[in-house]
Amino acid sequence: MAGIGHNSGRVDEPGKSWRKHVWTKARRELMPTLPLEVVRLRVRRAKELGLPYRTYAGIRASNGHDLVGFLFSSNALQVLRDGQEMPADREAKLGQLVQTMRTGLAHAPVRPTHLGRLPGIDQAFAAPGFAQSWAAMRDQMQDVIRAQGKPADRFVMIGDTAFEREWAEAARMAGYLSAGDFFGA
Repeated sequence: MAGIGHNSGRVDEPGKSWRKHVWTKARRELMPTLPLEVVRLRVRRAKELGLPYRTYAGIRASNGHDLVGFLFSSNALQVLRDGQEMPADREAKLGQLVQTMRTGLAHAPVRPTHLGRLPGIDQAFAAPGFAQSWAAMRDQMQDVIRAQGKPADRFVMIGDTAFEREWAEAARMAGYLSAGDFFGA
C-alpha cells in the first residue's frame, strides 16, 4: 500500500506527452542519419579492426575519427616474461587485423625487444612503471604515441588492469578496452 505523496505508479502530470514528444524529436535530430554506404564502410572497418560494430561506432562517435591502431600491454597479450610466446588465440586475432597499427607495451621483466619480435606486433616500447608519477607516465605515453606518427585519439589501449586504463587517459587516447573484451573472454 502506497503512503501519502505516492502516486501509485501513475504518471498523470500535465504536459507529460508534450515533453516526451519534444525530447523524442530532439534526440532524433541529434543523431545523424548516415547514408547506407557509409554504414557499410564503417561495418567493414570495424571488422578490419576486430571490433564489434557497436564498440567501434561508440568510439568513433566519441571522438569523430577513425581508429588506426591499438596499443597492447604485455599483460593483455599474456606475455609475462622474456622468451614466452603469445597464446595462439591472441596471435590469431592480431594476425586478422587489417590496416591497423599494433604496438606493444612491455611490463618488466618483459623487454620491448622480446615483445617486438612476437608475431602480430609491429613495434614495442617499455611500459610505464608502477612507481612513476602521473606526469612521468603521461610524458612516456605521449612519447610512445608520437613515435606512431598519428594523433593519440586514433588509438585504443588494450589492457588487463586499471593501471593500464590510466595510460589511455594520460595519453588522451580514443579509449580503453579490456583484453577480455577485445580477445574474447
